[in-house]
This record gives sequence, C-alpha cells and structure tokens, in this order.
Amino acid sequence: MSKKSGGMKSRDGTPRLADVDLTLHLGRSAYENKLTKLQHLLTQIQQAYLFSGQSAVILFEGWDAAGKGGTIRRISAALDPRSFKVWPIGAPRKYYLERHFLLRFMERMPPNGAITIFDRSWYGRVLVERVENLTPEKRWRSAYKEINDFERMLHDDDTRLVKLFFHISPEEQLARFEERLKNPLKRWKLSYEDFRNRNRWDDYATAIDEMFERTSTDYAPWHLIPANDKKHARIAAMKTITSELSKGVDLEPPLLDETVLDAAKEHMDITPSLIESLAGRTE
Repeated sequence: MSKKSGGMKSRDGTPRLADVDLTLHLGRSAYENKLTKLQHLLTQIQQAYLFSGQSAVILFEGWDAAGKGGTIRRISAALDPRSFKVWPIGAPRKYYLERHFLLRFMERMPPNGAITIFDRSWYGRVLVERVENLTPEKRWRSAYKEINDFERMLHDDDTRLVKLFFHISPEEQLARFEERLKNPLKRWKLSYEDFRNRNRWDDYATAIDEMFERTSTDYAPWHLIPANDKKHARIAAMKTITSELSKGVDLEPPLLDETVLDAAKEHMDITPSLIESLAGRTE
C-alpha cells in the first residue's frame, strides 16, 4: 500500500481512517511556494468555469478543529466572490426539519459558471444525526442510497463534486482545543459540544468508515486528508480540488470578443501584434 499526500485508500479503493499517515508534514517554505501556485491555479479554474458555464461543489467534512476553516480561507482568497459561495452548515431550522433533509442543500447548489463550498454537508445525516440519535436508524440507513442518488444526479448534470474529509488524531484535536481556549481571537470556535463529541470518538469513527464504504463511489469518491499538520492538509486538499476541477477543462484565457477589441483599439494605444494575439487565430 503506497502513501499519497492526499491520504490513503484500502486495496478496494475505499478510504479508511486507520490507513491514514498522520505524521505527514510540510515545511513553511515549501508550503508558501505550493500555496501561491495552487491559488493561481484556482483563479484560472474559476475563470474557465465562468466562461464555460461549468459548476462545481466542494464538500468539507472532518473532525472538530481539523483545519477545514483555514483551508477554506486560503481557497476563498484566490476566488472572486461573485461566482463563489461558502455555505457553513449547522443544525437545520424548523422549516427544514419538516422536509426532506436534502432540500436545503438542493436550494444551495451553484448556478452555471459558479463554485460552491459546503462547510459540513448532507453527510450530517449519517454522522452527527446517527451518533447523537437525532434521526431514527431506519431513516439514516436509507440516507446512504438517497445521498448516492443525489450525487449521481449532480454528476449527470455535469456538476463536479469533490468530497474531502479532514482526519486528525484525538491528541491533536485536544491540543487545538487548548490553543483555541487560550487565544481570544479563536475562543469563539470552542463549544461545549466539541468536548461532548470527543466522548463519542469511537462511535464517530465507526460512522465515518461506514460512510466511506457506502458513499465513496466512482462518480463521487471520498478524499481522505491527513490533517495533523495544518500546512500539509491545506496543500493536500487544494491539490485534490485543483486536480479534480481541472480534468478535461481548458484553462487557457478566453479570447476577447471582437467588439471589445474594437473599443480597445479606439481608446488605447495598442500594437497590432497584441490585438492579433488577443483575438486569436481565425480561419
């Protein structure tokens, strides 16, 4: 079984928590260099999606304090908010409790040309709702098929889906809780539920591995991110995202419309060679 920067999979291709190498580390210099290149690539991808009309959904799941928010901030810094949206997902309000659990996510799907991130997602049905007994067993068990059908629908509708799970050790999580407790600017992130959930670590681990087994499909695979080292996790996640979103996509800058070039020639001192290069080759 070979190591990969974005996590590991079992022989049958299904990710498992026990297979992750949490010792993976990335130095600051290498991190800064890779981050700059990946953010530039994300900008290119967004531009390509805007002009092609493609759309994408990036789904972040993981343990509390696993570094999802920090990674999302680095991604957000590279993207224009006019065609990019982050949805932080918490407990559903009463309106959605009375309706199918996928409804609030369907309403937040990206339009053509846009990229959307879900910070937590529809997988709450088979994770927190399962472990905390918030949903009858019959309902969360049926959710595996409902989720797979939903993700197949997204795939068939040409919406790209990237699913990431950030994995850390219990010891690293506790160290990050302590850091949040001591840092006034991070203290707001810490809640009683964070500590309560730690008491159910094994139950959550069981639910997570079953989630991988039941919902990591050919059209919507899970990508398991080793996240004990924050810098390594950010780069591994962004590499996965850029790889998945750029497959088969032309990342070259689009050619300018002829009317734009005509207006530019009228108002600006532009060389003919530049105009020709911007217009592209014509037959």
